[in-house]
Amino acid sequence: MHVCVFGAGSLGSLVGGLLATATEVTLVGRDPHVSAIQEDGLQLTGECDLTVHPNAATAPPADADIAIVTVKSFDTEAAGEALAPLELAGILSLQNGMGNEHTLVSICSAPVLAGTCTYGARLVEPGVVECTGLGDVTLGPYEGGKTALADRLGACFSDSGFNTTVAVDMPRRLWTKLAVNAGINAPTALARVQNGELTAGPGRELATAAARETAQVARENDISLSDEDAIDRTLSVAEKTAANHSSMFQDILAGNRTEIDAINGHVVDVATTDVPVNQTITRLVRTWECGQGLR
Repeated sequence: MHVCVFGAGSLGSLVGGLLATATEVTLVGRDPHVSAIQEDGLQLTGECDLTVHPNAATAPPADADIAIVTVKSFDTEAAGEALAPLELAGILSLQNGMGNEHTLVSICSAPVLAGTCTYGARLVEPGVVECTGLGDVTLGPYEGGKTALADRLGACFSDSGFNTTVAVDMPRRLWTKLAVNAGINAPTALARVQNGELTAGPGRELATAAARETAQVARENDISLSDEDAIDRTLSVAEKTAANHSSMFQDILAGNRTEIDAINGHVVDVATTDVPVNQTITRLVRTWECGQGLR
């Protein structure tokens, strides 16, 4: 199997690098990261300590079998357009936020899987990615159910050492992940704190309120997600990744556009009842983006 990882930033490089221990991988990203991998391989540090030599390019290879999309949510359309000409057996989205799978389906003819990945990753320098925390990968058809494609790709992840689950209930899992991201990403980014600061005090109150509202909106959209499950999962992730800086916090530190529209913004957009915490969080991050000339 030839896997193309489209979006070789921190997480994409980590996922692709580990997959490269068991299958052919091409990392598609930007220079100087791509050039560094081409010259010296990809060095994985932290919880993972190895150097691998996947293919690396700035455009997807024509002979790829599977594409794994790891770009930011606002780049999903561009990713779909780049992958659409390929004769792929399938596409897996391992992205934050909601709506990515629908965007890919609207552009590409290949079947689309949804996935979640709880590994932590940080791009240290071109060609070097730190694994800041081990986790698991869950994947399956984005509308739920079972497919041979999901089983095949799940086996590929398992063979590469990932703790992998092939799930039949991806819609609920995606909303659970959204609750976690809504409760952790923007609050830590706005407060400029590590994830662990959300496990107690006012940080905990804010994280649980955002997660609770997300569960409420999930149920409005016929997804069975209780407040308790959403809150417990959010606090559990915050505790397990206490020393980490969330991806949105990293984006703001770097002066980059965030994924607020696909996370807290999505909760606001599809809600049929009031979601004041997510609405306020969304407005604050969008205000910062406007001030930076990113919107």
